[in-house]
Amino acid sequence: MSGGNDSTRAILFALGANFAIACAKGVAAFFTGSSAMLAETVHSLADCGNQLLLILGVKQSKHPATDEYPLGYGKAIYFWSFLVAVMLFTVGGMYSLYEGWHKLHDLHAPDVSKLWWAVAVLVFAIVAEGVSMRACLQEVAKARGSRTMWQWFRTSRQAELIVIFGEDLAALLGLIFALAAVLLTILTGNPLWDALGTLAIGVLLIVVAVFVAIEVKAMLIGQRMDPDRERRLREFIEQQPEVERVISLITLQLGNEVMMSVQAILKDHDSVPGFIQQINAIERRIKAEFAEVRWSFFEPEIAGSDKMPLDT
Repeated sequence: MSGGNDSTRAILFALGANFAIACAKGVAAFFTGSSAMLAETVHSLADCGNQLLLILGVKQSKHPATDEYPLGYGKAIYFWSFLVAVMLFTVGGMYSLYEGWHKLHDLHAPDVSKLWWAVAVLVFAIVAEGVSMRACLQEVAKARGSRTMWQWFRTSRQAELIVIFGEDLAALLGLIFALAAVLLTILTGNPLWDALGTLAIGVLLIVVAVFVAIEVKAMLIGQRMDPDRERRLREFIEQQPEVERVISLITLQLGNEVMMSVQAILKDHDSVPGFIQQINAIERRIKAEFAEVRWSFFEPEIAGSDKMPLDT
């Protein structure tokens, strides 16, 4: 994987944390009757399902190429990641908005003694989600290099890591919103805060889901490889002793693998086999330096000529 990070590790951390949190939230929601807690329970259960879908997507993306799918199954992870974004929007965000709206029209005095259960569970959940977020950020740090978090989010080509980051961020902030709503309800005795907290969680989930969906949609359509990585690839090709100048470089990200097409002016050689040897040598060095480049198509041109000498 690009940057040497392991997105599966982040997914498993998130799955374990969300399963434990969902169980704790469900118990608290049952005893307290808090709609914010119920929304958070549904959110955590949805996250567990989402992470199972991501694991399925990662597994499918590693299937070898076939005659029917000559470029492999790498983009399968984009489909499952987009589906997760849709579920985050609907099951998480829209359900929370519905629950909050329903609560606004059915306000009743809370049992403050029971709400302390919710506080305890939410504190536990924040700690557990923080552990998951830390694991995710460790993998993100390996991939983003010197880029800011926003730059990484906008340019990363690892859909599953983007989804996990978005989910963990939404979950952590949602827990904070829920804790604030419950505490304000305890302090004021006004159930309106519980309803507003639920609505805030719904808006948060929808916003995160939209941003994640935008990024994954771009990958589904067909994006080039990470721009910084592509720039280094171009520089690497231009530094090869056989290459005089790179005319064009086109890359296509296919999951964790890349297809590359390059048109370059090669230094003169006195035979066609010589050109073939040059191209083969360049491609071997590229794949040794850039392990993600699986398919390469090289269009050579002779120095001082506008015509391609041979078709490879």
